[in-house]
Amino acid sequence: MPSVLVIGAGPAGWMAALRAAELGAQTTLLASGKLGGMAANDGPVPVRTLAHAARLMREARQLGDYGVVVGEPVLDYPRLLARAQQVMGQVRHSFMRLQDARELGIRVHEDAGPARFLDAHTVETAQGLRASADRIILCTGGTSRRLAVPGGESCCTHSDAWGLQAVPPSMIVVGGGDTGLQVASIFNAFGTRVRLLQAGPRILPNADAAIAQEVASAMRRSGVTIDEQIGAITSIDRTAHGVRVNCSRDDSRHSLEAALVVVAIGWIANTAALDLPAAGVELDARGYVEVDDCLQTSAPTVLAAGDVTGRLMLLPQAVQQGFVAASNAALGERRPWRCEINPVGSFTDPEYAQVGLTEAEALESGDAFSVSVPFDAVMRPIIDGRTGGLFKLVVERATQRILGAHIAGERAVELAQLAAVAMAGRLRVHELARLPLSLPTYAGILSRAAVEAARQCGAEQVEFPTVA
Repeated sequence: MPSVLVIGAGPAGWMAALRAAELGAQTTLLASGKLGGMAANDGPVPVRTLAHAARLMREARQLGDYGVVVGEPVLDYPRLLARAQQVMGQVRHSFMRLQDARELGIRVHEDAGPARFLDAHTVETAQGLRASADRIILCTGGTSRRLAVPGGESCCTHSDAWGLQAVPPSMIVVGGGDTGLQVASIFNAFGTRVRLLQAGPRILPNADAAIAQEVASAMRRSGVTIDEQIGAITSIDRTAHGVRVNCSRDDSRHSLEAALVVVAIGWIANTAALDLPAAGVELDARGYVEVDDCLQTSAPTVLAAGDVTGRLMLLPQAVQQGFVAASNAALGERRPWRCEINPVGSFTDPEYAQVGLTEAEALESGDAFSVSVPFDAVMRPIIDGRTGGLFKLVVERATQRILGAHIAGERAVELAQLAAVAMAGRLRVHELARLPLSLPTYAGILSRAAVEAARQCGAEQVEFPTVA
């Protein structure tokens, strides 16, 4: 069996190393920094920790509505950062179990520094460690895209935002995608005056239009200023009190100032230090490592998995890719990576999430329709005082199949997972409507939508209509 070298110890790399070793391959794992990669040290784990603190701040302000009398919540930001560090350590300990790796015989090298190829079988790290293997799996992840304008170095990325030592009085966030909205939502809850800049006509350009509008309206009500179609950012200047963003649209120019500017305009593959040509590994037109459906690169000895491939760039999918890449590397197989149902979501205020086709996409491909249920029409959001939100179910009329679900509101991410399970199980809407889910729960919104969709499909009478 060939030996396997995995470069990168995030979710994709960790899974790849475990899988290769379980199959009997002599396995080495190189981590440039701490185990866990961006997910544990710079992405979902610290982000969700700060997002949870933001949620607690919002919920504390609700206490008076339920007869609980307390003072105004005050954030101790250094203590929150200490808690984030504690959580990251606990996650690394529980998720990245070194004992499992040792029992499988994996050679783990942590804090080895960036690796570079010497040839198609050999790499050397910045710390001088040299490693060789029959097969190499690249799992080096991605990194924040910088703003390529004069003065762009004055901007922060989301990574810098999490490492602030105090909450800034004002902040400009450039980019209306998932990362930008998370930064804006969290620091708005902490008391920062936040202004969100989006080049396109709306935030969340890949989301269902109704959901994007619902999120934008809710964030504006919470105090976030959202400027869409801002034109081009031409330069960034430092000022006595912070940073100035200079914009140009058509023939007009304008400037905005804040204590801090955070750029969240997407991700690029983390490959700069790898010297990929030395191994014969090619990049695609977008700058990611080019792989086929079996995660094989242009070099016969090198595979890739996770964000470095530019495919979906989500943690669960990275884990799946790591598993497939390792199986192919260790066994010499050509197993394709397929992932048809991909629920995604963001822990902002309000939360938003989606799975499957948007309404516009579904209408392009066939006879489809949508059903929308406002959160204030369902028991549990009313009980919790979280009535702002919308649930949209997209259905194929002829088959009653669920094509997509799109949510903005409390527990949106969990609701998307429920819809994804229903889609994976190929439940038709009349079958989902008959399922007696517990009440009062947020899942009642899904049931309510399924009942209405079944009626619009002309299905037989639903025997157990849900009272949501």
